[in-house]
Amino acid sequence: MGTINEFINDFGYSNEWFVEYVNEVNNQMRVMGILDIKEYLSGAHAISKRPNEVFNGKEFVPRRIILNYAVRLLAFGTAYLIGNKVTLTGNEKVVDAIKSVYKNGYDKLDFDLVHSVNRYGNAYEYVYVKDGKITSKLIDVADSFPVVSSDNEYIAFVESYTVSNVTFYNVYYPDRVERYSNGGGTLQSRGTFSNLSGLPVLYRNDNPIDDVYGRSDLEDYQTILDSMEDLLSKSVDAFHRFIIGTPIIKGQMLTNNEGLSTRIVGQGLTLDSDSDFYYAQNKFDHAAFETLYKHLMTSLLDISSCPGIVMGKVDISNLSEVSIKLLFSLSNLKAMIGEKYIKEGMKQRNKKIRRLLELQGIVFEDAEWDTLDIVFQYAQPQSESDVIDNLKVLKDMGAISVESILGHSPYTTDVNTELLRLDEEGNKNTAVVDDGNKV
Repeated sequence: MGTINEFINDFGYSNEWFVEYVNEVNNQMRVMGILDIKEYLSGAHAISKRPNEVFNGKEFVPRRIILNYAVRLLAFGTAYLIGNKVTLTGNEKVVDAIKSVYKNGYDKLDFDLVHSVNRYGNAYEYVYVKDGKITSKLIDVADSFPVVSSDNEYIAFVESYTVSNVTFYNVYYPDRVERYSNGGGTLQSRGTFSNLSGLPVLYRNDNPIDDVYGRSDLEDYQTILDSMEDLLSKSVDAFHRFIIGTPIIKGQMLTNNEGLSTRIVGQGLTLDSDSDFYYAQNKFDHAAFETLYKHLMTSLLDISSCPGIVMGKVDISNLSEVSIKLLFSLSNLKAMIGEKYIKEGMKQRNKKIRRLLELQGIVFEDAEWDTLDIVFQYAQPQSESDVIDNLKVLKDMGAISVESILGHSPYTTDVNTELLRLDEEGNKNTAVVDDGNKV
């Protein structure tokens, strides 16, 4: 296995290797790409840079219509995969231990990390112990620099961020974390701390040209959205020009003004006897616009694996369960691919949790731990009555437990609490029956 010292020697870094590594061109270009995505999602689209137009010495401000469909599509992909909490299965003792850890905010963290993977292609999670509790934090992807050796081995991690012109570095090694800052113009150590859980967990999605960094889903949507915004903005300008037309005046005007305003409807002119005035109008082909826009929207939904009904683009009625599955087949396919990569990262997280649990005296055998699995439940619409009927049939067959029924029930939010309530109700009923027998 490669070490950080071999990495430093192989690539000729100095003792301040992490500063040089962060400032390398490829890393800075990657960070700039992430910042571009953040700006795009906040509304800085290509259409907003459309220049003003100048005619006859006057400046005209064109329409700049922004469609933030990307935000909705990315949110849909995240909610569809992880909107329903993941279910842990396996040895009861192991599952109970992991569940007790997951209560420390992991439901929100899972949503955020999947959202980060969809937006930027990557997410980074550091597992640690705080106030005796095992928890995690997500490291901003723009501040994250995983170190991979020439043998494609993950050997270190650098977190770098700047506050008030001072850059801070948190350098993660398998056994320690070193902190630095360049306040005052020189690099200074801010301490070294034990690292009980090892390196941060790397999450990524599918990228055919890179094994370390994933690929943002936004890259698939952006060019289509840019075309839709360009088409819509220019078409709105053209439509207003079609309604008003271009005013043309021949001859001498008697009014003391500089022409017709483009913002006022219904104003008048006084012309000389040999003058003429008329509007020149273009032809607005609404059918061509509708066809182009509809094709772009359809392509956007197809590529994003988002059914048209989710975005309100299709009218539906009386859909069967099979029809719903067919409508969401592409969404399921995309979610399955994403699940593969997210589950891989979660398994690495659970291994780190196991290590921290052992330090707290909670030890599991390998045979017990290997039964642990993570099950995703996609947020596909379904008939609640059909689910309950199916669960009832399985229970009558003796093929499912009460705990599993509660776990799949659309009306149960806390399985453990519900089991305790059922147990209490069962004890009360038994006590009533026993009292009746005594009488």
